[in-house]
Amino acid sequence: MAGRGLAALAALLGGLGLSAMSGTAPAQDRTTVVLGTATPGGGFPVYGAAYAETVNEFEPTLQVTTRNTRGSTENIPLLEAGQLDIALVQGEAGHEALAGIGRPPAKLLVVAAMYSSPGMFVVRADSPAKSIRDLVGKPVAFGARGSGLVILSRYVLDGLGLDQNRDFQAIYLDKAGDGPAMVQDGRAAALWGGGIGWPGFATMAKSPGGARFIAPDAEEIRRILARHDFLKPLSVPAGVYPGQGAPIHSVGSWSFVMARPTLPDEVAYKLMRAVHKGEAAIARRLPQASETTAANTANAVPRIGLLHPGAAKYLREAGLLR
Repeated sequence: MAGRGLAALAALLGGLGLSAMSGTAPAQDRTTVVLGTATPGGGFPVYGAAYAETVNEFEPTLQVTTRNTRGSTENIPLLEAGQLDIALVQGEAGHEALAGIGRPPAKLLVVAAMYSSPGMFVVRADSPAKSIRDLVGKPVAFGARGSGLVILSRYVLDGLGLDQNRDFQAIYLDKAGDGPAMVQDGRAAALWGGGIGWPGFATMAKSPGGARFIAPDAEEIRRILARHDFLKPLSVPAGVYPGQGAPIHSVGSWSFVMARPTLPDEVAYKLMRAVHKGEAAIARRLPQASETTAANTANAVPRIGLLHPGAAKYLREAGLLR
């Protein structure tokens, strides 16, 4: 009996030694971090999966798990209530929450920059529409109800003297993934979206009939930025989507991984460290996540005070922040 007990103990200790040597930790010993994303079919759930897998690969003490939500406008109050640890927040939704537009200012913090989101419309290749003005009065799918992309479209159109509810037959989706089918079968004349590698754009571009993109022209971009200076000129490089032979210039902002204000500094530090170590890995998992770098986090955050202290500590140690 005693011999078998010693043998079992030796086997257990050997297993623990192997775990330690391999640099991994048992799941039950990891700190769970809950990440809020958005509705299936949009860019946030795809990004969230890539982010979680990368952090879990490069930080053995954390276990990031994803949770589908209604998007940025739900993620913000869930973070404030402590029901999420971190969440994906689109730039305009974050701007409004932090600035206290239509609500008390949110006390949320940035742990990483996700990617830039130039906003634009996509139409079928055979659509007669050539400009944003050509879509006035038409049914347009502006995205999922809780998506920050809906807020971006509102600012872009306001900069052109248009209102998305008054001047268009606005369609708000229950699931972001429903948009392409509505354009393809004629229920909508166009779909609004944003970013590089956005799933709705990719689906449209790969469809049998093909697709075209409609973005503000140079004069429209000037007008939009003059009215809403928190937006930035952004571009989608040529060839990102099938059939897209030239760059697409538009306006938009950066989306961020944001944290509840009570997220421990040590956890935010480890999240930032994992992102830095895993920059190549997350880019392999998702092309648009190639913008998720420590350097971009340091440069894209609107002001340094919005960085989580734990993330800021890591960036300073890495020489990316003064």
